[in-house]
Amino acid sequence: MTRDDGSDPDRVDEQLLVLPDDLRHELKEPMGPIETDADVLLEAVSGPLIAVGDVVTYHIVRAGREPDVALVDERTKRQLVEEEIRETVTERVNVEARNPPAELTADVLETLQESLEREEPTTVLVDGEEDLVVLPAIMVAPDGASVVYGQPDEGMVHVVVDEEVRREVRALLERFEGDQERFWSLLEE
Repeated sequence: MTRDDGSDPDRVDEQLLVLPDDLRHELKEPMGPIETDADVLLEAVSGPLIAVGDVVTYHIVRAGREPDVALVDERTKRQLVEEEIRETVTERVNVEARNPPAELTADVLETLQESLEREEPTTVLVDGEEDLVVLPAIMVAPDGASVVYGQPDEGMVHVVVDEEVRREVRALLERFEGDQERFWSLLEE
């Protein structure tokens, strides 16, 4: 059964974590090397690939690789993306999730995890903002996976997932406000 808006009633827009203002400046620092050429970046990708952001996803797709999971919101720097980018990144939208700006919701976490388990490449259209989903993506991605996200006006940040990176991200996430217990229980399911 679905709600009037077509969504699954079992999926709640449950707010889990909210980005505190004092952490915003730290998240602006790239968590890995920055690359401006998608072909060069893809040469360093050897495992699953998670792309976060419309422009990043666009460049990866144009370079000939479908991300295993892509999270897009049809925006860049809080503006609508160009039509060509929007058409390219939303061509294969498989699922949708709600995630308001500066938050992480149960809906986006569950959708991210389900998308990682799918055999085929999956694009998640986020109603809200996908930027912070980089953090749980790093937490749930397998060792050796690549999480790529945009660094405004600089390029694409390439994070190769391992235990050290997960420790750093966990320390950041533990500084968010909200229901930490529920967040971690969902992430570890």
